[in-house]
Amino acid sequence: MTDLRKTVESFWTSLEARDWTAFADTLAEDIVYTLPQTRERISGRERFGEFNREYPGDWHLRVERIVAEPDQVVTWVHFASGLEEMYGITFFTGDESGRISVITDFWPEPYEPPAGRDHLTERY
Repeated sequence: MTDLRKTVESFWTSLEARDWTAFADTLAEDIVYTLPQTRERISGRERFGEFNREYPGDWHLRVERIVAEPDQVVTWVHFASGLEEMYGITFFTGDESGRISVITDFWPEPYEPPAGRDHLTERY
């Protein structure tokens, strides 16, 4: 079995570099990409590649953390585009060839904390 963690590392590295050939090589032909917040799903390597190639702006990604099992990997990434910054949590499942077959991507919007708990927390 191929090391899915290395495949996921290559996924993020090639995405940041806009190396679309290397990016496609990390993906199964029948990949399914899901964004629960927007209830969108993209099926297939070609469509998912196009989705990323067409994503607007001069964005950049940095992997903060990777947690890996043999056939599943979770990453925490930092995304920056101009003045916008956010963090995403992405779940990857691999197929028998070691390529990524399923991605579920969570990109929560930052928000201000509710009033009344500042005596318990510190802001960073």
